[in-house]
Amino acid sequence: MTFNNVPLAELAPAKINLALHVTGRRDDGYHLLESLVVFADLGDRITVAAATEDGFVVNGRFAADVPVDGGNLVLKARDALRAAFPHHTTQPVAIALEKNLPVASGIGGGSSDAAAALRALSRLWRLPAEAATLARLALPLGADLPMCLAGHPLIARGIGEQLAPVRHFPSLPMVLVNPGIAVATPSVFRALASRENPPLAPLDSADTVLDWLATSRNDLEPAAMSIEPSIVAVLTTLRNSGAAFARMSGSGATCFGIFDSNAAAAHAATAISAERPSWFSAATTTRT
Repeated sequence: MTFNNVPLAELAPAKINLALHVTGRRDDGYHLLESLVVFADLGDRITVAAATEDGFVVNGRFAADVPVDGGNLVLKARDALRAAFPHHTTQPVAIALEKNLPVASGIGGGSSDAAAALRALSRLWRLPAEAATLARLALPLGADLPMCLAGHPLIARGIGEQLAPVRHFPSLPMVLVNPGIAVATPSVFRALASRENPPLAPLDSADTVLDWLATSRNDLEPAAMSIEPSIVAVLTTLRNSGAAFARMSGSGATCFGIFDSNAAAAHAATAISAERPSWFSAATTTRT
């Protein structure tokens, strides 16, 4: 596929659930959540350009794990955007996905890719799509999409669609580690011991982010560990590498470690990669 104009690019940043509390369940089966979410400088990349016909290609480290048919969320996002603006010109488009993050890994890869596609295509097609409009359009594609569209520190509630920005949240030096195992989110929710748990404490109830995190949980972590025990090894490795705090993100199996400095995070990521070459390990910082 060849782009026939100057392409537009959007970062699809990794989504990290610093804390994730499962607080209930709706009658339709969806779980109610409260989550403190941040986004990393590390991520996939979506590139779009006008073309003579629609096309979709995937490259990058994890390209082989990505479907390229209509089941891909990026293509669903493209089609949903077209359907939402039937009276605007939405010419054929060539879409390229650079897949740098592992799939089914608890860091919102597919949702973030789709959100980036919505942003990029709105620019390419010059659609009058405000942020709220895109969020309403995105939600039927997946509960994580509205937060991925926002792309800044926030508290997500409900099924993930009720978003409250967190102002002045610090940037965190971080290492992301995945053991090379895909964990199915529905399986993790089925393995939950409890679906009625206490909500998040107020963010201003602690002196530092690390103090607050110590009062919080990821309620999906024990369930994911029961399915994939290698998560325990990942967390142990992060802590032994100097992380001041380590936890699983989302439904796993990716875990994050927060470090004292970017240099310490970079050193730890390099050491983990050398010790565990089959694992995904990368240093990053979170976006403010």
